[in-house]
Amino acid sequence: MQNGSIMRSTRLRGPDVWEFRWREAGADGKRKHRRMVIGSIAQFSDKSSALLEVAALRRKINLNHPHLTPQAVTVSELVSHYRQRELATDHTWKTHSTKVTYQGYLNKWILPRWRNYTLSAINAGEVELWLRSLPLARATCAKIRNLMSVVFNHAIRHQVYSHNPIRLVRQSAKRRKIPVVLSASEVQRLVCSLKR
Repeated sequence: MQNGSIMRSTRLRGPDVWEFRWREAGADGKRKHRRMVIGSIAQFSDKSSALLEVAALRRKINLNHPHLTPQAVTVSELVSHYRQRELATDHTWKTHSTKVTYQGYLNKWILPRWRNYTLSAINAGEVELWLRSLPLARATCAKIRNLMSVVFNHAIRHQVYSHNPIRLVRQSAKRRKIPVVLSASEVQRLVCSLKR
């Protein structure tokens, strides 16, 4: 089992960054040095805050180690792993606006409620009740539900967790009320009254 290490590295352009370094067996059986940029010193002011970001990654690296006793992963750790792999600024898989929107939903809605829950403690019924209690439009609640599902699919893909409980969450994106649509003549009258 290994913990890896966090090191501060300088860049030619931009602020210093925190790097996570570890060793793992390559295809030839020899141990190879690996490293991953965790974030800049602007994102993580000290080494301990950068260490928190690598918890899920460290678990994955050690997953097949014979002396490892599995520890429960929290939603916060999974979200950190998802951010590293999917929402980093140097990844072009998602557009900038998608990354900003996802970060907003994670920070404002998902993490404040589910941060300390272990993945096994998340159940569809409780998530469904929580979504219904939010003071948001149904479409927004559906986007939050879909993002939670994306994060759990990420966990499955990276073998951090085995299934996606959010698949069973029912959340409609339909409006609660039918919008009022003005006819052409009503629009003309409205425009005329605005000119006065």
